Amino acid sequence: MTTYVVGTTSVHTSATLCDYLATRVGQGDTVVAVNSLRGGDDTTSRDTRDGEDALNAVTSRLGERCTVETHQYVRGNDPHEDLLAAVDEFDADELVIGIRKRNPTAKVVFGSTAQSILLNADVPMAVIPLVSVE
Repeated sequence: MTTYVVGTTSVHTSATLCDYLATRVGQGDTVVAVNSLRGGDDTTSRDTRDGEDALNAVTSRLGERCTVETHQYVRGNDPHEDLLAAVDEFDADELVIGIRKRNPTAKVVFGSTAQSILLNADVPMAVIPLVSVE
């Protein structure tokens, strides 16, 4: 029985991360999908709706293979704080995140959320490339 925490922000991200997980999860495993929003003026109703759609995509893609829990956090935290807290809260065995592919110049630095997670996670991680950004 393995518990995965998955950070997602969009249906596309969810689909890509689920493609990775589909070959790994089975009955008895749990996927905890997390969408983290800052709240207040930093979050629009569209952000909330996109987050809900992203979480629903994980349930529809993996729900028949394993247990799926979804959590949309709007607590004023940075996303990396919510993801790392979820790893602790759910005693996760692995953290799964997506990163955007970048052009050669931008490859030197990950996005701030991915970088913060990579530097602070205490569990094995899968870092899945998303779409290219030119």
